[in-house]
Amino acid sequence: MSPVRRCSRTACGRPAVATLTYVYADSTAVLGPLATYAEPHCYDLCAEHGERLTAPRGWEVVRLSDPSAPTRPSGDDLEALANAVREAARPHERGGDAGGRGPRAADPVEVARRGHLRVLRSPDS
Repeated sequence: MSPVRRCSRTACGRPAVATLTYVYADSTAVLGPLATYAEPHCYDLCAEHGERLTAPRGWEVVRLSDPSAPTRPSGDDLEALANAVREAARPHERGGDAGGRGPRAADPVEVARRGHLRVLRSPDS
């Protein structure tokens, strides 16, 4: 027997990456990460068949994400990255503030730097 579990779909020999389970009482199909053990009433699916999965009319498909799988950046992540690039491109005043004072109390404090990235500590901590 092969140590790699294969897709349960007929004539598909690709390796399984997800497990499909039906919850008949709730009319729900649950597609989650590959189960640790092969179960008799579950179906192992490859990536292609997992993405193309549809359920009967009136049923709901619940797709559980795999926490160990790499995640795609969200819109918030991309917006934060764009804001960081804009901030880095903005010219900074190198001289002292008006009146010769140091940084304001509400400004974050730089604690480390690696290349163009900075680690900032909140003034509260």
